Amino acid sequence: MDLKKEEYIDKIKSLAREKNAVIFAHYYTRPEIQEIADFIGDSLALAQQATRVQADILVMCGVHFMGETMKILCPDKKVLIPDMQAGCSLADSCKAADLEQFIIKNSQYTINNSQVDKPIVVSYVNTSADVKALTDIVVTSSNAKKIIDQLPQDAKIIFGPDYNLGSYINSVTGRQMLLWNGACHVHSRFSLEALLQLKKANPGVAVLAHPECKAPILAQSDVIGSTKALLDHVIASPAKRFIIATESGILFEMQRACPDKEFIPVPPEMTEGVGCSCNECEYMRMNTLEKVYACLRDEAPEMKVPEEVAAKALGSIRRMLQMS
Repeated sequence: MDLKKEEYIDKIKSLAREKNAVIFAHYYTRPEIQEIADFIGDSLALAQQATRVQADILVMCGVHFMGETMKILCPDKKVLIPDMQAGCSLADSCKAADLEQFIIKNSQYTINNSQVDKPIVVSYVNTSADVKALTDIVVTSSNAKKIIDQLPQDAKIIFGPDYNLGSYINSVTGRQMLLWNGACHVHSRFSLEALLQLKKANPGVAVLAHPECKAPILAQSDVIGSTKALLDHVIASPAKRFIIATESGILFEMQRACPDKEFIPVPPEMTEGVGCSCNECEYMRMNTLEKVYACLRDEAPEMKVPEEVAAKALGSIRRMLQMS
């Protein structure tokens, strides 16, 4: 169906009312998706919000693992995602079978039925349900330091899948966590050269970066935090201009919250000097008005998580919430 933007919006709103559906959108989705959403936020905050709404259908406009997390926390509700193929390079970099072997390889076993010296497995929320099921504690970029600080100093910790985030947490906690070598393809491709040029051209303007960025980018940053933390900072700050090193979708919400302020995106390496300076996640951009309309109309694709996997994954999420 080839409709205009306004027609899709009207049909989506009508279907949402008719079917008692609530629409959630991640900060990194297209502006028009954020405009139609009932709630906008990061992945875990949206999943938590989903547990508090009175709705029969939850539409998660984000990527696959976000739909899984929402279904794990809301097992009795129908969870839809506009495109089942919207994956995540970070989540995909850590398969459950590979993580299981990594855990075994880095565990110490003794004979005569002695207890296995198993590391504490800490996984970033940007992981599949199967990985969460192998995890002791899930963390987010905003609470990772707080949770790691609560673990015994002599604890052996495996952290995954984001190597950059793990390295940053090691640096601010003094830990030596064993890191899985995964990365977000968006946050790992910011251009250091371009950032240095932006700083030179904009003296005194603060650089805000997500901790999934590489260490050289973080070393040049004034504020390091989760997407929500960066948004909160620009709202509270008296400054009028900021250099932003995170997925460019957040610029829409920053501009909407602070129309009198300017946000300068750090470009990715591959577009340095030419073309658009935005660093976008193509998986998040797979959410379109047409797909949101279709998934509400057809009530599909529907997210399903096997009960056994969901129960184990829920345990790792609950431990995070208890420690937060």
